[in-house]
Amino acid sequence: MSKQEITLRFKQFVVVVGALCVIAALVGLNFALPVAPLLALLLLTVIINTRCVIQMPREWWQLSPNESLLLLTMLLFGGEAAVLLAGATALSLSLRAGRNWLNITYAAAITVISTATLAVLLHTLYGDVAALNQSSLFNTYAGMLACAVLVHTVSRFITSGLVVGFVTVQTRGQAWAKLMLHALLVSFVGACAAGLVAKLVGYTGLNLFIWAAPVVALGCGVWDTYRQNKFLRGIGGGGARAHAGAGEGNESEERFRSAFDYAAIGMALVSAEGRWLQVNHSLCRLLDYTERELQMTDLLTVIHHDDAGAVFEHIKRLVKGLLPVFQVELRLRHKFGREVWVLASVSLASNSHNQSVHLIFQMQDITDRKLAEEQLQHDAFHDALTGLPNRAMFLDHLRLAIARMQRREGVGFAVLYLDVDRFKVINDSLGHPVGDQLLNGIARRLETTLRPGDTVARLGGDEFILLIEELHGETEAISVAERIQTELQVAFDLSGREVFATVSIGISSSWTSYLNPEDIVRDADTAMYRAKQHGKARHEIFDGAMHKHATSVLQLETDMRHALERGEFFVHYQPIVALQDFKLRGFEALVRWQHPERGFISPVEFIPIAEETGLIIPLGEWVLREACTQMNRWQKIFPADPPLAVSVNLSGKQFIQQDLIKRIAGIITETGIDPKGLKLEITESMVMDNVETAIEMLKQLRALGLKLSIDDFGTGYSSLSYLHRFPINTLKIDRSFVTRMTDNNENLEIVRTIITLAQTLGMDVVAEGVEVQEQLTMLRDLGCEHGQGYFFSKPVDVKGAEKIILETYILAGTTPPPQPPQGATPRVMSV
Repeated sequence: MSKQEITLRFKQFVVVVGALCVIAALVGLNFALPVAPLLALLLLTVIINTRCVIQMPREWWQLSPNESLLLLTMLLFGGEAAVLLAGATALSLSLRAGRNWLNITYAAAITVISTATLAVLLHTLYGDVAALNQSSLFNTYAGMLACAVLVHTVSRFITSGLVVGFVTVQTRGQAWAKLMLHALLVSFVGACAAGLVAKLVGYTGLNLFIWAAPVVALGCGVWDTYRQNKFLRGIGGGGARAHAGAGEGNESEERFRSAFDYAAIGMALVSAEGRWLQVNHSLCRLLDYTERELQMTDLLTVIHHDDAGAVFEHIKRLVKGLLPVFQVELRLRHKFGREVWVLASVSLASNSHNQSVHLIFQMQDITDRKLAEEQLQHDAFHDALTGLPNRAMFLDHLRLAIARMQRREGVGFAVLYLDVDRFKVINDSLGHPVGDQLLNGIARRLETTLRPGDTVARLGGDEFILLIEELHGETEAISVAERIQTELQVAFDLSGREVFATVSIGISSSWTSYLNPEDIVRDADTAMYRAKQHGKARHEIFDGAMHKHATSVLQLETDMRHALERGEFFVHYQPIVALQDFKLRGFEALVRWQHPERGFISPVEFIPIAEETGLIIPLGEWVLREACTQMNRWQKIFPADPPLAVSVNLSGKQFIQQDLIKRIAGIITETGIDPKGLKLEITESMVMDNVETAIEMLKQLRALGLKLSIDDFGTGYSSLSYLHRFPINTLKIDRSFVTRMTDNNENLEIVRTIITLAQTLGMDVVAEGVEVQEQLTMLRDLGCEHGQGYFFSKPVDVKGAEKIILETYILAGTTPPPQPPQGATPRVMSV
């Protein structure tokens, strides 16, 4: 249980015990007792407890008559009457001090239990206490008073120790001893006073209380008023009278009283032990108490228990002269339970008429400022959408976990990096509000899946990160990952839609001996990407091979950024041939990279990195410009009908550029190529992400005079219902179908279907990956117009491509251009 729950349960227990004591007292009460003296004693007890608390100068404790009056009642009327009087008195005083019923009954129950304990002890040792009051045996009477001193000392020590020792003083050994001495002294004085009064009543009779009650009440009221006014005169007019006489002193006193009462900020005169002596209107409004209600409490009652320790420690130093003044931000408890933040300035106020020391409190309401600061603090370390900790707070927790790991052997932690699979599809198809609901739903499930000591944070977008502590091996982290995957298998209900979500999880653990929190987060991220590459909805544990690969990729990215500047990229061209007459129709431009240190780097290795980093945009533009420049030259040197064409791949990131049409038009104008000789190849997924926008973009591209082709057709997820709306000239059959066409009839039928579909829609077909004669024969029989593959030629450089074009001229019987390039005859014309 939390600290608050434990405190609540303890208070409830004390209230129940106190109620049982009252019930027991009612059952055992002698109803033949004289009522009038008992009521008079009750009235005296309330009045004296309210007005006659004697503060010990420059000390934290005071002489309270409450215990003496209860002991007096016990000596005169018996233990049951004392218990009932204790409950009635404490309850009436608590009702005047506050509105929290649990605290009211708890305070009354403490007094009842202490009184009942004393009554039971005395009855056990001496029998009827009221009868023994008439005893003349000194030892017996002294023994009863000693028992009273013992019980009251222990009670006062326990209650004061809980409040003063643990809350205010942060006690040390000497403070405990002093506290015990104070409690013993107060209890001894109170017991002696009660014993003397009881003996006096034995001679005068109980009717003494009936006559004494109004006199004592009047005297207490006059004394309390005189004491406060005397103190105010001492502060407001003492110094002035010393120089200007009594008249000026009275005027100074009135000015002080007016300034005090009507100050814009809360002000109070407080005794050294924390009792309110005078409060102004602003402080009463601030806490919603009347002046009388507030004065029935004390400073400790009003100050929040978490702040009381520091405040009373400063007050203690102030009273001892170690501080001239102090200022502190603290919380006060409003009458109705809420917290009020104030900036309190506290200084000493000495009274010239006596030696007592009091405190002046000035309290300015700063609640709005503190709430704003707390909100800013929360926002700085929490995610606005889910309310989870953000990256900054997570890294702070991770630093602490690393420090704890270094002090403990055999216990470690793990970091789980989560990315929601296909979140973009959900976000784009169902809308951002639904996507936000999904992220919130995942956040809540992650919170319920983890233990209270673990941390779940959102890094942004669809990425979450978890810190799992107190682990004894990586297998426990794997169990957490599996538990998360199981929890997310249940569908989310998002605005009436049933949505399923999976996550890819990367795991890195402290058993790799990390010292930097950023390093372990980076490695968990790397493992998460490996999980995505291996099929999503799974987890991967980071290992050294991943780190080596990640470092290699990072270096490759860095080198790629300089490769364009250094001219390390170049273009190869692979022929596209008409299958019926084997005439050359054009080339596909393919980018290559010759690294100065690593040598030739495959496009399979660097193209995905270019896509991820955005380098594909400048690289793609460079390839397009290079291919258009070269084809313009070939169109002029080798005129043909129809003219030769070059096919250039367009990346997904290029396709979504807002100024794509302007950029391509500029390259066509810059290079001077006939637009009919340029064909842009796009993939199915590029046009299917946003069909209507893609159709409009394709129409604008066709308006430039160029041609369009769908690359790798059959491997994406395009809908045939949209295909006829796309202004496409060519379908390219993916090499995976062509290379396996001879293996089984299924692939053959797929190729046949694509060819038939293209012919029906008025498109031509290019088959990629033609490598053997058998594939060529089957494609010709199916009516495929064009082919591309190693059977005709590998991708070649510019000189190799020009040799192929020259050979085409020779076999066609066309006069070649002057001074043709020299070289071997390419395979494309050997068919």
